[in-house]
Amino acid sequence: MSEYDARGVTTDFDARGVDVTGGLARETNWWGAFVIGLSGTVLLITLLPFTLLYLGGFSIVLYFFFTALGVFLCFCLAEMAAAWPERAGGLPSYAFESFKPIGRRTSEHIGGLSSWGYWLGWYAVAPINAYVAAVYFNDLFDISYGGSFGPINEKFGAEIAVSNFITAAIFLVALFIPCWLGIRFGATFATVLGVLTIIPLVFLIIMPIFDPGSFSWSKLDDFGLPPDVDGTFQYIAGWSFIYCWNVLAMEAAACYIGECREPARDAKIALTAEGAFGFFVYLLLPIAVFGVLGYAGVVALGTVDVPYAGDAATLYNGYVDAIFGASDFWRWFVGLFIIVALLLSVLNAIMGCSRGLFQNAHDGILPKAFSWVNSHHVPSFAMLFSLAFSIGTLCLGSPLQIYVFSNMGYLFAVAMSLVGYGIFRATRDDYPRPIVWPKWLGPFGLLVGIFFLLLWAIGGYFAADYAVGSGYRWLYWVGLILLTLYFPLYYWRKLEDRSGGGEAPVPVTGSEGGSG
Repeated sequence: MSEYDARGVTTDFDARGVDVTGGLARETNWWGAFVIGLSGTVLLITLLPFTLLYLGGFSIVLYFFFTALGVFLCFCLAEMAAAWPERAGGLPSYAFESFKPIGRRTSEHIGGLSSWGYWLGWYAVAPINAYVAAVYFNDLFDISYGGSFGPINEKFGAEIAVSNFITAAIFLVALFIPCWLGIRFGATFATVLGVLTIIPLVFLIIMPIFDPGSFSWSKLDDFGLPPDVDGTFQYIAGWSFIYCWNVLAMEAAACYIGECREPARDAKIALTAEGAFGFFVYLLLPIAVFGVLGYAGVVALGTVDVPYAGDAATLYNGYVDAIFGASDFWRWFVGLFIIVALLLSVLNAIMGCSRGLFQNAHDGILPKAFSWVNSHHVPSFAMLFSLAFSIGTLCLGSPLQIYVFSNMGYLFAVAMSLVGYGIFRATRDDYPRPIVWPKWLGPFGLLVGIFFLLLWAIGGYFAADYAVGSGYRWLYWVGLILLTLYFPLYYWRKLEDRSGGGEAPVPVTGSEGGSG
């Protein structure tokens, strides 16, 4: 009996002859995957102010459309997770398996590009949200060390207050600790942050119940664009690209299915719950906030000298004040809620995307160092790699610029996962698995994947015009270049395999390696 069997793992793996020793510890369940995956849903907190300001009531239409596709994505991932329960890393790791009917080399490159792109999309969440949390934390507690630095140049990065940089770096290092101490400890820590996020988030949504007169359907402007906005194809495509960095992120729960004791069972529960809760939040929070403030109320959050530019704390404070009236209690309620929610997303950003790199290393695609695990059975080098790049990215100080180039990786990975699902259903639908959705989901998944691929190629080109400003389309090309950095890593691995170097250290279980 293996060490993992002794910990109570069911026969999901034994029945399929899967060797699970020497990999990640399988010490969580559907709740652990769900609560850590909540970090994707709470990303709405920082996106909503911008979408209401620049898209008005039409933003709710886009939330409904893309969140529905996000729920569909969760169902597809649940089926693939049940088919390959031994695989860690969630969404990108399934591409390697689903593209195998096209050819081994194709599956390697699609799998590798997907994992690298997924890492590019999710690792950036950590510095972005740590930085935003630091800004709110320092403002709430009146912390300032004085001084600033940056930008890198006039077209790249922004000026950063030293106090914000230091606080953000402390957040990153502090949240790295529970990630390092294992999935069980990380899930427990995430549960605390998750409960402290879910309760205020649901309360924000139902707040208009306490003052029904504060809410009016007429303020939704028939779900149309603001009066001064021309809804061109480029405008909608660019903003749709920006949406996808956020509203599809409920899929993050899939990253931890390979570490569940009963992965096939837990995949269905965790991803169904994630999709349902995500749909609830992504649809009702925009309706609640906009139904209370309206477009005129959102614009009025600014002043004549300083127009409102999309600050989250300002939006939610204005929303709460319109219902209950201004008070220090509500200012602290909103401030602490935003900080905790952002820190939950930082936790997942460090943990989740590292699992994809780990799995790819086990597949023989990325350098062997990414397959290293520590004594707590978590991907040690991969997480240190993510932490180092997160601290380095803090130096940019411009979350909106990071959005664009990081989503060039993330949306590519999402598109490939859905295309792969369509291929899987078309070529290997008899593959034994405990979850089998209706057959029509296969071709529909293929179509949705192609749609996302087109949005990635076209919307990404225009996105910087609206997320950052004119003259920043070069961020699109930066994203593409960063995505192609996968190829040097791939050839590095092939060199390791030929030379016999870069061997992973023997895991603490005493088993050498392990199937991915």
